[in-house]
Amino acid sequence: MATPEKTRRPDELTLEVVDLIGAVVARYHEEYDEAAAEHALTGAQARLLSLLSLEPLPMRKLAQRLRCEPSNVTGIVDRLESRGLVERRPDPADRRVKLAAATQEGRQVARSMRESLRFAREPLAGLSEEERLALRDLLRRMLGVDA
Repeated sequence: MATPEKTRRPDELTLEVVDLIGAVVARYHEEYDEAAAEHALTGAQARLLSLLSLEPLPMRKLAQRLRCEPSNVTGIVDRLESRGLVERRPDPADRRVKLAAATQEGRQVARSMRESLRFAREPLAGLSEEERLALRDLLRRMLGVDA
């Protein structure tokens, strides 16, 4: 009798891939925290700044994306705002809502942190463009992201 999908144990290859993904994630976080420290930022501040460098977000959405309490986000935004990396502005769609947005300097710091990640630069550079495209497409497929 076949084992139901939910109770079947993963095969060895799947377990190895999961372990490799975990190692990549751990290395990413380690190097990201090092890059943040080079800019005198905590890991949480760097992650928030990275999110805001993509688009302005309301505090509640920031808290959801960072998986933390909104009151914690307020403190992080306050510290980044005092350094000129983030600003608060009214949401054009609803002026009662405040958006947090990266300043030009904040976007430059976020870019500098991304560019300083050795794990992304070195091992990926060893892959051909075709291999990097295949990896990107597989990761997108795993995450359910449209190409």
